[in-house]
Amino acid sequence: MNVHNFLEQIAKNDALKIERDLKREEADKARHEAFAIERQHAQEQDMEDREMKIIAMDTSHMSPETKSYWKLKRRDVMRRKLFHDDGPSNMDWLNDQNH
Repeated sequence: MNVHNFLEQIAKNDALKIERDLKREEADKARHEAFAIERQHAQEQDMEDREMKIIAMDTSHMSPETKSYWKLKRRDVMRRKLFHDDGPSNMDWLNDQNH
């Protein structure tokens, strides 16, 4: 094997290694993106579950202070659901029907 053929083979091997590395990086990136999407979905589902518990909370057995707290939490959830808003509640127009 002459030097020219040897250098050609090294170049081919390097090109193949680079191609394998790029494919591996693309696969890793795709896995990370899929994981991030799955994690986001799980977080959204967890938030939805917590919000549904807040909405369904029976406040009839609670002290007035505790009931007021949960009424505000319910209003926050309702506002986010109705208006896609993430701010704290200062709206009194949503009435609590679960006294």
